Amino acid sequence: MSVFKRCSAVMLALAALQGTAHAVPFTDVLEVPAMPSALASSSALRDVTLAGPRLVAVGPRGHILYSDDHGAHWQQAQVPVSADLNAVSFATPELGWAVGHDGVVLHSRDGGVHWHKQLDGRALAEQLPAAATDNALLDVWFSDTRNGYAVGVFNLLLRTTDGGEHWQPWLDHSDNPQGLHLTSLAAVGDDLYITGEQGLLLKWSGARFSRVDPPYAGTLFGAVGKPGVLLVYGLRGHAYRSTDGGQQWQPVNTGINTSLTAAGIDRDGQLWLASQAGDLLLSRDDGASFSQVPQSARGPVTALVSDTGNGLVLVGERGVRNQAGNPTQHP
Repeated sequence: MSVFKRCSAVMLALAALQGTAHAVPFTDVLEVPAMPSALASSSALRDVTLAGPRLVAVGPRGHILYSDDHGAHWQQAQVPVSADLNAVSFATPELGWAVGHDGVVLHSRDGGVHWHKQLDGRALAEQLPAAATDNALLDVWFSDTRNGYAVGVFNLLLRTTDGGEHWQPWLDHSDNPQGLHLTSLAAVGDDLYITGEQGLLLKWSGARFSRVDPPYAGTLFGAVGKPGVLLVYGLRGHAYRSTDGGQQWQPVNTGINTSLTAAGIDRDGQLWLASQAGDLLLSRDDGASFSQVPQSARGPVTALVSDTGNGLVLVGERGVRNQAGNPTQHP
């Protein structure tokens, strides 16, 4: 049975129970703070990043966690909403932003310990009526403490020039007439890219996000790289590499056929990819080839970051896990 049929069956069953069960009180996730949970670090998480030496991770139900010992122990931040959070970005060790469903943008001024709401779907709908219902934000990125972008479903693109005090809809600044979902923001060298559905790849041209000829027609979940090397990745293990800013592409043999959902660069400049099935891949030749890395435990990966302790921290549906040891030691 498909996901849609399962959902329909559940909805019909719930409808049949109306009148025989007590109604569940409506909970506004924009007004209810995230609840403390001792299991938060072993529950689903969507993204992880560095705030100086500190690790900060975000996930469903408004969970934001931080660690000051390379991920060995985690504390839960104070968050004013319980909306699902999808991404987090820090411009300095103190100043960070997190985004998620219901058009939520959160801001921290103390390295991720406390957060306050800068934007939600209700406020966004005043500027962009369509965002009253279609307002999930999937990624956020700041170039400095004032200038940043957030992207999401149906070409949702927001820009701020004052540290998030005000967010401006920027949908007309992207070459995305079909209104495809925007899945990620990625800074590679001096360039800024947006990835999306159906092979959508946009590059900041100085005035707008212009379309780059895609190497692949399937959904791209992200991009990663460094000056002179750009790697995009997505469904069914597909990855493509460019050394000229996206003008020409070469397919990369990843050796897997599960979706690639996370990427990063370690302290030695090596590229990493991770999959929905928990595969962990390492490249020592700037993304031209990848090899599997042995792991003591596996699980779906939604994000990874190279920790200051010279290891990797990965997050996913089963929470946080560490890739112990120096990554350069793996065969």
